Amino acid sequence: MSTDLSLNNGVRLPALGFGVFQTPPEETAVAVEEALRVGYRLIDTAAAYGNERGVGEGIRRSGLTRGDIFIETKVWISDYGYDETLHAFEKAVGKLGVDQLDLLILHQPLPSEFDLTIDAYRALETLLADGKVRAIGVSNFLPDHLDRLLDATTVVPAVNQIEVHPYFRNTDLLEKDDKLGILSQAWSPIGGITFYPGWGDDRRSTLEDPTLVEIATAHGKTTAQVMLRWHLQQGRQAIPKSVSPTRIAENFDIFDFTLTDAELASIDTLDTGARGGPEPEAITRAAWGREIPEA
Repeated sequence: MSTDLSLNNGVRLPALGFGVFQTPPEETAVAVEEALRVGYRLIDTAAAYGNERGVGEGIRRSGLTRGDIFIETKVWISDYGYDETLHAFEKAVGKLGVDQLDLLILHQPLPSEFDLTIDAYRALETLLADGKVRAIGVSNFLPDHLDRLLDATTVVPAVNQIEVHPYFRNTDLLEKDDKLGILSQAWSPIGGITFYPGWGDDRRSTLEDPTLVEIATAHGKTTAQVMLRWHLQQGRQAIPKSVSPTRIAENFDIFDFTLTDAELASIDTLDTGARGGPEPEAITRAAWGREIPEA
C-alpha cells in the first residue's frame, strides 16, 4: 500500500502522521524533532493545544526543508468568525514560524452558533484561494454538520479529523466522509481516549484487548502497531502521539506487514458504539471558550 494519500484537491499527505495533543509545550519540540528524525513527515497540532511554537521549534531543529514536512493546525472556537479566523491563521503561522500551512481545519462544529462556524469556514476558503493554505478541512463534524456546512459554502472539506479507534469505529461518519470525498483522519487512533484519566471511571485499554493481542502476536507486532495498520488499510489517515522515543519509533514501524481481511473484520467487531471524547454538540464557547494568545 502507498505511504501517502491524496486529498480531494490533489494535495498529497502522509498516511501516518504525528500528533501532539496533550504534549506539554516544553516537551513538544523534543518530541517533534524525534518524530521527524524517525521518518514522520506530517505534524498535527492545534491552537488550543498551546504548543504550536514548540512544533515550529522541533521542525527547525530537524534540519528538514519546509517542503519536506506537512504541517496542519486547527482554529479554536474562540476565534470563529470571518475576520477572527483570518487572524487565527496569522497567529498560527507566527508561532509555527512558517508562511504557509499545508492544512488548516476548524476544531469543532460549534452547532450552537453555527453562523460563526460558517463565517470561519468562509475565511478558510479565502485563505485557500489566496494560497496561504494548501487544503482546508474540519474536525469532529457529524453528518448533519457537514450537510449544513456544504449548504452554505463552496469548498468541500479535504479532511474531517474525528475520533476513530477499535472501540469507537464511528462507521456512519466514516461512510458520510467517504460519500462526500472527505478524507477521514483518526485522532485517538489507538484508543488512547479510552484510558486517559478524567473522562470517567469505566475505561478499558485497547492495548490489552484479547483480539488485538492475538493479532499482534501472529504478526510479531504490538497492539498499537496493529491498530495503526488497521486504519491505514481501511483508507484512513492516522495521527498517533507520544513523547517516548521508543513509542514514536514503534508507531512508525507499520509498513512491513499486512492484516488479512478476516483480521480487519475482527477488529471492526470490537466497536462499542460509545464515544470516548466529548460529544461535539456539547462543545460551546460558554463552556469551552479560551483565549488563544497572540504569541
